Amino acid sequence: MWLLVLALLGLLVYRWYRQSHILENLADKYVFITGCDTGFGNLLAKQLDKFGMKVLASCLTLKGAENLKKETSSRLQTTILDISDSKNVSSVAEWVSRVVGDRGLWGLVNNAAIPGQMVPLGWQKKNDFVKVLEVNVLGMIDVTLTLLPQIRKAQGRIVNVSSIAGRLSLIPGGYNISKYGVEVFSDALRQELSDFGVKVSIVEPGAFNTSMTILPFIKKSIEDKWQMLPAETKKIYGEEYFKKFRQNMEQMVIKSSAKNYLVTNCIEHALTACHPWTRYSAGWDAKLIHIPLSYFPTFISDYFASLKAPRPAQRIK
Repeated sequence: MWLLVLALLGLLVYRWYRQSHILENLADKYVFITGCDTGFGNLLAKQLDKFGMKVLASCLTLKGAENLKKETSSRLQTTILDISDSKNVSSVAEWVSRVVGDRGLWGLVNNAAIPGQMVPLGWQKKNDFVKVLEVNVLGMIDVTLTLLPQIRKAQGRIVNVSSIAGRLSLIPGGYNISKYGVEVFSDALRQELSDFGVKVSIVEPGAFNTSMTILPFIKKSIEDKWQMLPAETKKIYGEEYFKKFRQNMEQMVIKSSAKNYLVTNCIEHALTACHPWTRYSAGWDAKLIHIPLSYFPTFISDYFASLKAPRPAQRIK
């Protein structure tokens, strides 16, 4: 027993020591980040800039780019990018190619995402899913494949920001589906690019306080969607279901962690470590609850998911 304990401790120490090695000459490496107006992308751009890396930060709005420039050094460069616009993606990729030159692009961080409609699936239509999938999945794929020649040239890193929602069906709507897409695409990409010396990592944050978890916005979107439902659908679900669902979503937002640096620290390690992890889980809720729960048999995870779930008025008892 003691030998087994010592062996496990030795393994943990070795893994920690191996992961603590950081690359040299990081000041010469370029990193391109999507979604830098607010949230993780904004914090990461500032963090890597202070670290001394050459950051190429893409923002959706001119105001976001201007604000970021005010808070960072002259090393950081910004551009405007809507990742759901292929022409915009192509033009930005050309700009990146000119900036990085022959050295190529060391790091790509696919962070940009939108929440979509966070309401029950039975309240939604096809069009409610289209935009969130265009941005969170197809946009991410477009950016990655367009910049891939520059990443291969540098034998660099790709970091895709997923979510615990990519493991469990925690949030109804297109967001959950999109993060499953991020997971599958990242796995396939990692396997293919390993022969080119390119490493791909997935970051799976738990519940964090970002621009996607603004309480008034989420509350209003739920209420607006409820008001737009046909009378028959409202009858099937019932007023109590609506109130309970809204309350649950509000509690999720209120309990979200403000320690966004836990996520950006994971991304920084994936970009700068000699031996990055394949997957990073950020936040205690992800590490201790959701990630372990994703490995449980379905009936167990379903049971925990149903504990606080609202019940429709016309359910089968």
